[in-house]
Amino acid sequence: MFQVFDWGTVLYQITSFTVLIILLGIFAIKPLLGVMQNRQNMINDQIDSAEKNRKEAEKMIADQKEEMKKARVEARELIENAKKAGEQQGQEIVREAKAEAVRVQQQALAEIRNEKEQAVTALREQVASLSVLIAQKVIEKELDASEQDKLVQEYLKQAGEEL
Repeated sequence: MFQVFDWGTVLYQITSFTVLIILLGIFAIKPLLGVMQNRQNMINDQIDSAEKNRKEAEKMIADQKEEMKKARVEARELIENAKKAGEQQGQEIVREAKAEAVRVQQQALAEIRNEKEQAVTALREQVASLSVLIAQKVIEKELDASEQDKLVQEYLKQAGEEL
């Protein structure tokens, strides 16, 4: 009923098991733990790298947003400057056109004055020549007062037709 242990076999099995554990520890567990440690280090490095890349990406996004804000502000400034320049140019064109109109008006008035003076001068010359002509005719013909009036009226009519 009761079995007796063979202490030699038990000692042999314990020794074999111990040697097996030591050999497994040296040849299997240590390399396996090394591989697992390397894998853990690699995963940690990848996590650190991913975190670093995420922070850089967030910084780049923030920089891009700031650049977009600056670009919008610059675009608004350019549009406002273009509007102001257009308005100034339009006002300058209007001022130049008004100045040109005044100049043309003054030139036209000067030409009208010159032509009027020339016409008055020509009229005076004609009146003078008609007066001389009338005087000659009167001297040639000694006429009475009614004939002289008739002759003057005739010459004035001729002078009016010539003008």
